[in-house]
Amino acid sequence: MVTSIEEFDAKYWVKVRSSLDATPTFITWSGSIYAFIPNEPKKRLFKIVGMSVSRCLANEDNSWDFTSRELTYYLDPITGEILHKWENPWTGEILTVVHVANNPVQGRFEGTIPAKIEGEVTTFAFDLFSSYPNPLAEDDRFIEYSPHPTYQAAELFKLTVPTKDLLDPEQTSISEMILSWDRIGPWVPWMKMAGKAGQLIYSTSGLKVSKFDDLPQLLQDEINQHVPLYKDAPKSQLDQENMTSWKYFKQHFAAYQAGHQFPVTVAEEL
Repeated sequence: MVTSIEEFDAKYWVKVRSSLDATPTFITWSGSIYAFIPNEPKKRLFKIVGMSVSRCLANEDNSWDFTSRELTYYLDPITGEILHKWENPWTGEILTVVHVANNPVQGRFEGTIPAKIEGEVTTFAFDLFSSYPNPLAEDDRFIEYSPHPTYQAAELFKLTVPTKDLLDPEQTSISEMILSWDRIGPWVPWMKMAGKAGQLIYSTSGLKVSKFDDLPQLLQDEINQHVPLYKDAPKSQLDQENMTSWKYFKQHFAAYQAGHQFPVTVAEEL
């Protein structure tokens, strides 16, 4: 089998990740999160399940504005049930679980993007290394939750699609897309791990689904009951910064301390 690395115009990536016709598309993923601590055996802390709903909007300069919302739920590692309380195995403290609810997650796709063609399949791979000031570090309220001055994480993505669908000019969105997402990152703030050495390892796989009703039932139920906003992507890019788990924790810290259930309820757009 002949393997080659080719450069693709951004519109091909848009077909993979979202859609050329500005319709919302859904991706879902599931997997596990492990604690990776020096001189300790691996420990699976959670199963997870998540989703993204996105929209891409074409610009006159051949770039594309990307806008999306995403959820990830922390689940019991044995039963797979949603966790709203979690016993920290190192401290014994019972903590409120703050599920991931990032709105928005936005960016711009432009230029060319490399992908590996391996016969019938083509894979886009992205290794992203984030490093920026921790938004919680300079506030004394968060010393026990996230004291490090710098946020650092690595996220490793691979999105694989049929080559014939990628090259088909009639297709605006590739429905048969397989996702691999791995992440190495710090303890999330709600775990209240203070300065304990160690990291979280995320290992997941996923796929694009045709519509909301094809998402895992757990996600459908949660969205319908608590966060119906996540049934759709923004109609255009929102004039606000990307949301992260660290910003969300800071924004809803009082609710976390009060033991409220997350994610915070968000109604549909009017």
